[in-house]
Amino acid sequence: MLSQQIATFVAAAGAAAHEEAAPLIAPPFVIGASLFGILVLLMLITLSYSNLGKRHEAVEEHADPHRQHPNKHDHGQGH
Repeated sequence: MLSQQIATFVAAAGAAAHEEAAPLIAPPFVIGASLFGILVLLMLITLSYSNLGKRHEAVEEHADPHRQHPNKHDHGQGH
């Protein structure tokens, strides 16, 4: 059974090798260079946000009892 499926796949792959490839919108190197440029642009945008955490020192958050969902992780230290 498995050998029959493999033989069918090999026969189909051999027949598909003679088919004409689908046309591309541009030569492959243009497509690759465009995708590379887009990824580099996205990388630079990502790196431009890397300094957001370095703008100022972190400030401790005070426990506000009037918040709808108060921070329950301060273990009673904010009271």
